[in-house]
Amino acid sequence: MDDQNKNFILATALSFLVLLAWLIFFPPPEAPQQPTDAALPPSTVEPGAADVVVPPTAAPAEATGTVAPSSDIAQALENAPRVTIDSGSLTGSISLLGGRIDELYLKDYRETLDPEAPIVQLLSPVGSAEPYYALHGWAAQAGVAADDVPNARTIWQIEAGETLAPQDPVTLVWQNGNGLTFRKTFSMDDKFLFTIEQSVENTSGTDVSLAPYGIVARHGEPDDLTGFFIIHEGAIRMTDGELEETSYSNMTELDADPRGRGLVDSVQVTENGWIGFTDHYWMTTLIPPSGESFRSIARYSPSRDLYQTEVVMPVRTVAAGETLTQQTQLFAGAKEWEAIQTYQNEGGINRFIDSIDWGWFFFLTKPIFWLLHELNLIIGNMGWAIIVLTLIIKAVLLPLAYKSYVSMAKMKELQPEMEKLKEKAGDDRQQLQQGMMELYKKNKVNPASGCLPILLQIPIFFSLYKVIFVTIELRHAEWLGWIRDLSAPDPSSILNLFGLLPWSTPEPGSLFFIFSLGILPIFLGISMWLQQKLNPAPTDPTQKMIFAWMPWVFMFMLGSFASGLVLYWIANNVITFAQQYLIMRSQGMKPDLFGNITEGFRKKDTKDQ
Repeated sequence: MDDQNKNFILATALSFLVLLAWLIFFPPPEAPQQPTDAALPPSTVEPGAADVVVPPTAAPAEATGTVAPSSDIAQALENAPRVTIDSGSLTGSISLLGGRIDELYLKDYRETLDPEAPIVQLLSPVGSAEPYYALHGWAAQAGVAADDVPNARTIWQIEAGETLAPQDPVTLVWQNGNGLTFRKTFSMDDKFLFTIEQSVENTSGTDVSLAPYGIVARHGEPDDLTGFFIIHEGAIRMTDGELEETSYSNMTELDADPRGRGLVDSVQVTENGWIGFTDHYWMTTLIPPSGESFRSIARYSPSRDLYQTEVVMPVRTVAAGETLTQQTQLFAGAKEWEAIQTYQNEGGINRFIDSIDWGWFFFLTKPIFWLLHELNLIIGNMGWAIIVLTLIIKAVLLPLAYKSYVSMAKMKELQPEMEKLKEKAGDDRQQLQQGMMELYKKNKVNPASGCLPILLQIPIFFSLYKVIFVTIELRHAEWLGWIRDLSAPDPSSILNLFGLLPWSTPEPGSLFFIFSLGILPIFLGISMWLQQKLNPAPTDPTQKMIFAWMPWVFMFMLGSFASGLVLYWIANNVITFAQQYLIMRSQGMKPDLFGNITEGFRKKDTKDQ
């Protein structure tokens, strides 16, 4: 096999493997077990110190300022009062039973493209399909009994405020009857960040020791897991500059808790860190103050099918007559790049931007997304921004591409002589190789340079696919006409003549969806075919047949990819075709696109020159 064909086969194989890798899905997750038990207390305190009973959806009722007996928990849950949450981005409520944030909706995001679709629900109380909530409290230590600190059975009273909103905090209060008064003050900004200030006033006459903590608990895996390896879903934490991601399946394989409470992974954070759960587009994260040490804990309880992340601050002593205050933050919302960047740069949350899953090629993914984001701000349309981004990328790569296209043009011109060498050498592969090397050397042709543009496209393809799949800015982003979500496959289908016939087509992800070609995948196949016409064709009949089928095979393979990625690929092919065509014309070649693939070029005659 000559060097030219070897390089083409290598480039083709690499491209095929790259594309095939993205088509591999994990097996669908099993339906989560519905929990009936409580979230676990922090692992650094005695069991029962923060026993979190998960409530069903509660109806408003009058606060009693008491602790509900265990036997009356169900009734207490039904009657627990709530404080409304209302901001520009969020709506929901805080349950006064336990003082937890367990109902939260994202105003700016709907579940589907239907304008009447329900808005996305992030946090849910127990009794709902997927309980998911956050709470903060105090773990009893020296000098105080477990029953003397508020827990999940505590019914708080409203001391100040009525509705939690930006500039309108709400304070809850509870007295234990033994000289300790606990308060929680909730405040929030106009996006997704809550600030929870907890305090304990000690009038008991003796010193007490307490450990403040925060918990995010999730009962069962979420039903809407993508199951796709390109995106991390599960626990995520930052520990003094080191990012750690633990999927839900890996949480079920953590080490056994020495206290006998499920499985646990606990690390000590010295100065900066955060921990929580991240979904495809949403996240709930506990954020202690910068510069303070704390224990960062990921936990799983098999008996409850309960996933939990915790921050536990160091034990602190409250002297008699003194008041102790602890402030932490909670991010609960959409992983919007601008918001998270602001919380990192202005709010001092260490490496918070890395909560977005940028992947292995982060050094490309981050600048590509930044450029795409800025282009979208200028143009006002993410689809056109992708096309302009492609133009910029191709312009940056043009100097390298120019040399490659010149080399490919010369190799095409040498095609007849290569055929003669093949006939002359017959089955003598060594003679054929020597003859081709002399031919390349004589005409100053580098057969390997033709693969360079393809190889350079691989990390860019990875990075752009990551951007389109992971970032929420592409979710439900329109381009034009029928493309109303660039993060989803083309919804049109050849199976119903693109909507002219009155039947539906297979849903994305189904076995037959790959045959339901949309308009964009068809244009992709055509653009790949046109680009292929400009490349030197293999002399071997088998290789020639493989290359002839490649555009149409890739058309089906990429048909189920996100529309934004297919749009990029089409734009890339069209721009590459134009560049290569003009460069070949400058080298004295006149492409004959609809002629024989092997003899697809002919030398310009005198009058053309």
